[in-house]
Order: sequence, then C-alpha cells, then structure tokens
Amino acid sequence: MRIMRPAASAALAVAALAMTAGQGQAAERAGGASTAAQAAACSTATTKVTVQNVSRPVNHQLLTLTNTGRTACYAYSHPYLRFDEAHSVTGVVEDSKPQSVVTLAPGESAYAGIGLSAADSSGDNGRTARTLTVFLDNGSGPAGTSAKVTLPKGTWIDDSAFVTYWQADPNDAISW
Repeated sequence: MRIMRPAASAALAVAALAMTAGQGQAAERAGGASTAAQAAACSTATTKVTVQNVSRPVNHQLLTLTNTGRTACYAYSHPYLRFDEAHSVTGVVEDSKPQSVVTLAPGESAYAGIGLSAADSSGDNGRTARTLTVFLDNGSGPAGTSAKVTLPKGTWIDDSAFVTYWQADPNDAISW
C-alpha cells in the first residue's frame, strides 16, 4: 500500500483538477453542458461529516460526507485529516484513487476509509484521539474551512494512520 504525505498529494490534486477542467471544456465545445457549471466542490457549509467504527477490517473507521445542500457537489480527491491538535495531516493511500471524482447529488454520500493504527502494533507514538478535524479538497488542495467531529470513544491511533480517497461505495473505502 502506497501512502503519500500531504505536500505530494496536494500536487496530485492540482494535476487532477487540470485534467477534469480540460474534460469539461471539451464537453462544452462538443455542444454538451459542462458538469463543472452544474456542480462545485463540496464544502463544509453544505455537507455533514460523520465518523464511525467498523467491525472489519480491524483498526479502521469510516468517514462519511453527506451533501446537505440543494445542488450537486464534487468530493474531490481525499479528505485532509488532523487528529486532535496534531501538527500535520494524515498520510493518504494513493492506490485508493478512484477513476473519477465522486459527485454527490443532494442527500448522497461519499466515503473515505481511515486506518487508525498498525494491526501488528508496529506503529510509533500510539495514543487515544478524541477529535478529528476534516478539511475538504476544493479541487486545488485543502479548503480553508473545516469540520470538527468527535471520534468514537477509545479511538487509538499511531503514526501509521492513513486515509483513502473519497469513494462512492463504503465497502471500497474500507478495503484499504
């Protein structure tokens, strides 16, 4: 499993945006309506973020992003996660990148898997985490606003923690 740290994942987000912008322009030239004109990046103002434990795989949680707005939005890239008052965000599983950006109609959800700690206890700096700050990607990196959620009681993390890209199916999100 390939985990990339934040600086490199931000560069990939910019490249992905450039590619999807080009596709939208091609659709407009072909006479179709651009999807970009119909939807914007999901924001914390028009979504609800929740986190829950899962029974399998061990040491995982499921992060859910639900569109509470009246128009569709794009769940770009991956969430940027910070446990408690950590000084850096969690690594990202690059191999979990879907083939396209997840689009959420009103009421629909996107999912990201969170690996909390090494199953074999090989991770360093193990600790109990109480809160999770979630920054969404606005298409060119982390947005300025965030959502802060309370983690399930007893959430144990270590330095091997990771997050996946947004997925349309919760089973895909927790398969990493």
